[in-house]
Amino acid sequence: MITPPDAEKRPHTHTRFGTDRPDPYHWLRDRDDPDVLAYLAAENAYAEAMTAGTKPLEDALFDEIVARVVPDDASAPVFDRGFWVYRRFEAEKEYPVYARRRGTMDAPEEILLDGNARADGHGYYHLGAAAVSDDGRTLAFAEDTTGRRIYTVRFKDIGTGEILPDEIGDATPALAWAADSRTLFVARQDAETLRSDRVTRHTLGQPGETVVFHEDDDTFNVGVGRSKSRRFVVVASEQTLASEWRFLDAADPTGVFQTIRDRERGVEYSADHAGDRWTILTNEGGAENFRLVTAPTDAPDVWTEIVPARPDVLIETFDAFTDAVVTQEREGGLVRLRVRTPDGALVSDVSFGETAYAADLAATPEADSPTFRFTYESLATPPQTVDVAFDSGARTVVKAQAVPTYDASRYATERRWIVARDGTRVPVSLVRAAATPLDGTAPLLLYGYGSYGLSMDAHFRVSLPSLLDRGFVYAIAHIRGGQEMGRAWYEAGKLGRKMNTFTDFIDTAEALVAEGLADPARVYAQGGSAGGLLVGAVANLRPDLWAGIVAQVPFVDVVTTMLDDSIPLTTGEYDEWGNPNEEAAFRTMLAYSPVDNVRSADYPAMLVMTGLHDSQVQYWEPAKWVARLRDLNTGTRPILFKTEMEAGHGGPSGRYRAYREVAFVYAWLLAQAGLAGPREAS
Repeated sequence: MITPPDAEKRPHTHTRFGTDRPDPYHWLRDRDDPDVLAYLAAENAYAEAMTAGTKPLEDALFDEIVARVVPDDASAPVFDRGFWVYRRFEAEKEYPVYARRRGTMDAPEEILLDGNARADGHGYYHLGAAAVSDDGRTLAFAEDTTGRRIYTVRFKDIGTGEILPDEIGDATPALAWAADSRTLFVARQDAETLRSDRVTRHTLGQPGETVVFHEDDDTFNVGVGRSKSRRFVVVASEQTLASEWRFLDAADPTGVFQTIRDRERGVEYSADHAGDRWTILTNEGGAENFRLVTAPTDAPDVWTEIVPARPDVLIETFDAFTDAVVTQEREGGLVRLRVRTPDGALVSDVSFGETAYAADLAATPEADSPTFRFTYESLATPPQTVDVAFDSGARTVVKAQAVPTYDASRYATERRWIVARDGTRVPVSLVRAAATPLDGTAPLLLYGYGSYGLSMDAHFRVSLPSLLDRGFVYAIAHIRGGQEMGRAWYEAGKLGRKMNTFTDFIDTAEALVAEGLADPARVYAQGGSAGGLLVGAVANLRPDLWAGIVAQVPFVDVVTTMLDDSIPLTTGEYDEWGNPNEEAAFRTMLAYSPVDNVRSADYPAMLVMTGLHDSQVQYWEPAKWVARLRDLNTGTRPILFKTEMEAGHGGPSGRYRAYREVAFVYAWLLAQAGLAGPREAS
């Protein structure tokens, strides 16, 4: 019998508001401690030993998934300032090559950056951003080689291929060139808390940087970019409930930034400039679901409403053009795209055919473009990139993602609604193999997130058919805390109402079982980051409901983390979770924090995964959680803990390495569901 590691207990107690919280695993937070590294290595060895029997299945799944990936694929090219810009993969390579062609796709290719060459020698690599100077000669790019989301900005002479000596550390992927092609603005971050707290100006060939804006409020983060018109450099300073945007003439990089509108708690806005106007999305004036306004170039604080707020339609974002504006709106839980004149008059709707799908505005860099671009996909339909002509409304599919060996007709997807315990109707997106019977015998994998107002749409996953072909039903619960049903949906799943997120997820699982979509003995839950909080909370609330849980980079030590303002995910999150320095918020968070609510119970099988260099959820949260679960678990189902030693919040980098992790998770799920044997011919 293989015995799991037993983390040493070292006395430590947190005390707040007269409440003692023993934390004998607090010592695990030192990632440089040899004892900590030895413990994580022991957990990895245990997980490897416990899954050794499914390694052949993992390999088979990996081969299946990779067979659906076009080995030498390329993105749909985007026209930007005289060049068609795209990225492409080479067969067997992990990272994309970024390239461009002048004027036409028949022109000679210019390599902007080869991700494979840049990744050479690194266990992890991520290109966060790349921007070409206005004269087209210099590339600025931001790289992360640890997975901690701490980027270094470097520069390349595109003509010669030379990497220039200039470097900017402690950076984010937010950067913007000035019009002189010598000056770059970069959003920088605090090296300890990783809060993006300042914007600096760097001049090529000159040492150091000049701080042009510093955000003193530690609940705000800053970013920088270029307006659609390319006339302005814009700096956005934002937190959960407030925004403040600044702008600077891109032709005057040493000038003074002007504010569009001073910050006001409860007022959020985002802005872009195209044509002769600013277009601004805001909730100002009590517009819960946001409204669209415009302002003159020289008077950005004089707002004129062009699209009013509506109680049943959320305006998520927009794309401004010289002679049009396209809004991305959410209605009935689904995205709609609407083309409007600059004064807001509706020109056309972009409609979609399926009942559950994902549609998003895509990059169209040119303000004078005759078309705009969007992407469309569903749980059964591979992604499409589509251009829409402003004058005629005609659609052109510029790229339909090829998926070798995949036949969409073999799968069925739908949108259903369940009724939560308080009477609220919750949407659910589902997909299954068309041959899978809905007679209460199929295993179910239920995914959820439910935080930050992020909507989890029905995106296609090239890996998912490997589960569906073996009989799984896959579902996404669009629970409160997201924003699928509008801003009120988000507000109903945060702060003191956070419990709605967890009960919605539980009620969804129970309803799908009752409707015959799932075998009650084979219901599995999956969530990552704040979705890891979700599955951690429902494991404590209803351990009997789940046969297994996959928790990836899970945020599970809520109270302890939110009391520590020296690490990421704290002060800037007070308006999401609450400030535990206030007793009411402390009590609310303590009531659901997974680590603090582990109890004596028969817990489901669990696969818990993290990254040593995670910048968002520190690895020690799931480490402590797993140790406590093992202490109090009265059952015999395995609890596995796996740490990627060269990765962060997003898991391993590289397209094939990422699929290896997916194959590992799927093999574990199939084994738990009793489906690890040979696959039946379809």
